[in-house]
Amino acid sequence: MSGHSKWATIKRKKGALDAKRGKVFTKIIKEVTVAARIGGSDPDANPRLRLAVQNAKGANMPKDNIERAIKKGSGADGADYIETTYEGNYGSVGIYVECTTDNLNRTVANIRAAFNRHGGNLGTNGSLSFMFSRKGVFEIVQPAGLDLDDFTLELIDAGAEDVEAEEGYITVTSAMEDFGTLQKKLEEMKITVENAELRRIPGVLTKLDDETFKKAMKFIEVLEDDDDVQQVYHNIETTEEQLDLID
Repeated sequence: MSGHSKWATIKRKKGALDAKRGKVFTKIIKEVTVAARIGGSDPDANPRLRLAVQNAKGANMPKDNIERAIKKGSGADGADYIETTYEGNYGSVGIYVECTTDNLNRTVANIRAAFNRHGGNLGTNGSLSFMFSRKGVFEIVQPAGLDLDDFTLELIDAGAEDVEAEEGYITVTSAMEDFGTLQKKLEEMKITVENAELRRIPGVLTKLDDETFKKAMKFIEVLEDDDDVQQVYHNIETTEEQLDLID
């Protein structure tokens, strides 16, 4: 299993657990709200909102919830969110945190406290710029009867850098600038995308022993549990056996 595919597997496993706690909907609603606030309430004219709505549907969010989030973002009293990032380390692991908040003081205090409490070090913005590249990532449930070779060639022509199939899922990766083109191509092909996003992909991976891995994943979970945190990225090289340690 390669890096992109393994990352997607971890994300799906954690996503299934998060869904039980209602955290997935909270983060998606915030993204829909922010997208509507920035670019307007029409998904056809607002690519970011269109993507957020697509991901909401992929997570089986009720239509009423999506519409309320759009109204909240586009209304005169729409939520005034700020997007910010934090970078740090947990031992040899790079940790990149993306947040959306209405209170920067609260957010930075919570993030700093989490790093301090779990033995991490919060660094300056830009300190991990060498470690992560922004890529477009599409996660697709593999349709029955799909010719994977033909599908791969079509997507490569549309700008895909990598197409990986694993356990009934297809993970498609593109350069950030080709994200929109590839999204349109998948729409034209009538391929249902379960999740699509601009993700920070690590270029250099770090191996951890099982005990350190469990502690690192616990720290990452604490960060993800914060209501202001949208995404947490890391550069841990995970083994098949370690995937089973995630709970």
